[in-house]
Amino acid sequence: MWEAFKTRAEAVGAEVYRFASQTEALDFILTFLVQEGVANRPGAYAFWADSPLIQGMDLSALEEKIPGLKFACTKELAAQARIGISQMDWGLADTGTLVQVATQVEQRLVSTLPEIHLAILGTRQILPDMGTLLPRVKPTEASYLAFITGPSRTADIERVLTIGVHGPGRLVIVLVDDLGGGN
Repeated sequence: MWEAFKTRAEAVGAEVYRFASQTEALDFILTFLVQEGVANRPGAYAFWADSPLIQGMDLSALEEKIPGLKFACTKELAAQARIGISQMDWGLADTGTLVQVATQVEQRLVSTLPEIHLAILGTRQILPDMGTLLPRVKPTEASYLAFITGPSRTADIERVLTIGVHGPGRLVIVLVDDLGGGN
């Protein structure tokens, strides 16, 4: 099912990478941050919202390894970030859509304010469609549910398409085979 998700996500402008292990995914993410010029200055920060992938890690060591990588997110700093990193709860194969219970404000900040959103998803969390998703969503635990399909895009009345006006202009999806998740 991940192949269908990848095909649909790429069709709407997302970049999709798949890794067998969390270690491989973390190596890719850290390399990506360096290649994208993450640095400790406004416009070059990367914010990583709390997620199962980083739980139990020495976050201060990661901050030392990648200057500009931050785990404590505020609205002001997120608005000055180049990259936001968050973990998604599900993916929908029929549309290439990411779904996240974004009740915590930091989840919304890192996925909407920076110019690049790096979204992490456990491959096993890819579902066929919306009908399969809805019974899994618990309204008492999900006061804010985010659906992300490709980079932000809008068009004016003359159908001139613009990318990244109301959110990230680039969406990078990291699929991880041995990562659980989902509510």
